[in-house]
Amino acid sequence: MKEIQVKVIDNDLEKAMRILKKKIQNDGLFKRLKLKKSYEKPSEFKRRKQREALRRQRIAQARARKYR
Repeated sequence: MKEIQVKVIDNDLEKAMRILKKKIQNDGLFKRLKLKKSYEKPSEFKRRKQREALRRQRIAQARARKYR
């Protein structure tokens, strides 16, 4: 696991909390916690992994088209 740090500048705790929440969300921690909360059937696990792989492929293709 990587360490997530946020610096509080000028005692602006609300801004620091927003930044922290965004970093945690981008890291995928919320998603992992949600998945660990309940049991996932093996068939659902395979289906989810397939959907994630397809999503990564679509993103990679879109990036490749963008930089042509």
